[in-house]
Amino acid sequence: MNYETNMKYDTMLADQALDEETRRKRRRLLLGVGIAVLVAIAALVAYRMFSGKGGSGEEVSQVPLVTVAVPGQEAVTRLANATGSLAARVDMPVGVVGEGGRVIAVHVQPGDRVGKGQILATIERSVQTQQISQLAAQVEVNRADAKLAQANLDRARALVSDGFISKADIDQRMATRDAAVARVNVAIAQLNQMRAQVGRLDIRAPEAGLVLTRAVEPGQVVSGGQTALFRIAAGGEMEMRALLSENELAQLRIGTVAKVTPVGSSQTFEGHVWQISPVIDATNRQGFARIAVPANPALRPGGFASAQIAMDKVSAAVLPESAVQSDNRGTYVYIVGQGNKVERREVTTGAVTANGLAVTKGLNGTEKVVLYAGGFLNPGETVKPRVEQAGR
Repeated sequence: MNYETNMKYDTMLADQALDEETRRKRRRLLLGVGIAVLVAIAALVAYRMFSGKGGSGEEVSQVPLVTVAVPGQEAVTRLANATGSLAARVDMPVGVVGEGGRVIAVHVQPGDRVGKGQILATIERSVQTQQISQLAAQVEVNRADAKLAQANLDRARALVSDGFISKADIDQRMATRDAAVARVNVAIAQLNQMRAQVGRLDIRAPEAGLVLTRAVEPGQVVSGGQTALFRIAAGGEMEMRALLSENELAQLRIGTVAKVTPVGSSQTFEGHVWQISPVIDATNRQGFARIAVPANPALRPGGFASAQIAMDKVSAAVLPESAVQSDNRGTYVYIVGQGNKVERREVTTGAVTANGLAVTKGLNGTEKVVLYAGGFLNPGETVKPRVEQAGR
């Protein structure tokens, strides 16, 4: 039993010695690999720094090659980007004009185009129809009375010369005839009034346009003063109410061209500013510019849209966006100045054009502007410029 125990103990000691030797070999191997890697990196750096060494033994350091452009100046249309909602240019609510009643028919649907005076809905009028018949009959009765009074007057005038009728009787008969004629006129006026009231039971379009909403159904009882039963966009014309800053509104003019793009649509509609808000919101210092756009099914009132408004034309240098940098100090570009030294130049950017970003302040167009990799340069660094066309 003691012999077996001693054998196991000796085996464990041998295994531990073997593991310790293996770990030492691995450490030596890893150390050798690390030293080799460091030597390779140092050799690569030395090669790049001193690869220009000539036969005379002089060392020439490598100068970074950068692409630059001389942008010049060109006329750029300054654009104001705005967002806002779509609405009818003239939104007309249409309700009950007369006394109202039960709706028996609705003749239009939202999206329909209607003409001026077209009937939108009809209100039941059976009682009013009977009243019209009654008043028409009363007119005929009064006309008959007026006709009889005129005949009596004519006969009396024929007997005046014979002395059978006095002058006072003639005056009495004339008054009777005039009263009968007046009653005819009153009856006619009452008949016309009732006909007008019945005509107002037809809900009509006040102007030609596009039906936006309908809030009435057959069988519904409506009355005067009720909320609008229909809303109509006069002429079908739409507008975008673009939200702009106070400074942009001050520079905007009536008639300025704008391009409107509804959300969810790839179509762009050209319109013009027809009204500028006279009031600025005291909280956000913004106001509305109302942009008239032609009628189109893609323009739905209440929808959201974006607009590009052509404010004015300015002379500016145009650069690719890669040339313009920004940090916590502001927007800037790098230019290559005297001695091919890199210089930082603060700039102000404007509209985005097809050729690039317009720089409205900070450049006169004659500078050599670094187009690419400006983020890897530092002011004062010496570079080797390669000129390229700015718009390419």
